[in-house]
Amino acid sequence: MCVCHSRSDMAEYLEFDWRTNTIPDDVVKGFASRFREPKDRNAAIISLKNRILSCDDYELRSNLPQDEKTLQKFIYARKLNVDDSFELLKNSYFYRKRNPHIFKNLTLEADDIYKALENGLPGVLNLKDRKGRCVIVLTGSNWDCSYTLFSIYRALLFCLEHLTNDIHNQTNGFVIIVDWTEFSFRQSTHLKPSVLKLMIEGLQDCFPARFKGIHFIGQPWYVEAALTVIKPFLNDKIKERIYVHGNNLSNLHELVHKDILPAEMGGEQPSYNPRSFLNTLEAKK
Repeated sequence: MCVCHSRSDMAEYLEFDWRTNTIPDDVVKGFASRFREPKDRNAAIISLKNRILSCDDYELRSNLPQDEKTLQKFIYARKLNVDDSFELLKNSYFYRKRNPHIFKNLTLEADDIYKALENGLPGVLNLKDRKGRCVIVLTGSNWDCSYTLFSIYRALLFCLEHLTNDIHNQTNGFVIIVDWTEFSFRQSTHLKPSVLKLMIEGLQDCFPARFKGIHFIGQPWYVEAALTVIKPFLNDKIKERIYVHGNNLSNLHELVHKDILPAEMGGEQPSYNPRSFLNTLEAKK
């Protein structure tokens, strides 16, 4: 699983002000330049909608979403490329059709989702990274295995559905940090290959989000062994964005600055409260 990256790869994380949740004016102008907003955004959404309406497949033409809010997520996930956005939209539809059990009651009221979020699986840091990217954290030692990896996946999808409503998250993407510190061998036996494969398929090929960096820290040997199962299912782009740090947190800090990280990740922020993101979701109900 070890993936090596040059220092120039790391430098791309260090461009923008990361100390607040607001996006600086110069960054917003950068979005406008990159995506040529609003003209190209609107044109891309219209083109994608027309692509759906003219599709030869009656099932897709009748069932693919056509509302602007949803189509925008897919457009931004594929950087305004209409063909790629349409393929992602199709993948998402058929994935959901094949796996209705994943999406049944995908709400905060679902007991398994609530329990996973209560344990911070996943959680979301208050501050963004230097490119304004939302940082999602999962702390393996919080998992008591009273609920399954499948439930954690459902909680992650619920979390992403919520976060991708924010246009800044759509444009900047996400960084994921998985902390395996004190993750036991017994817990690792619950990392079911079938669920790991399902997660990779859903997140990599079917969900409208841009994953810009995936970081593993503190992983013991038996976790690395378990994770080798997923490697054949990763595309080249995702492989290039996986960083396996072990206990070398200084490498992590070169990519995700320690000023935004909690103390347990060698950062300068207070220890992360596993319930904090859940509290935020409940406050918005």
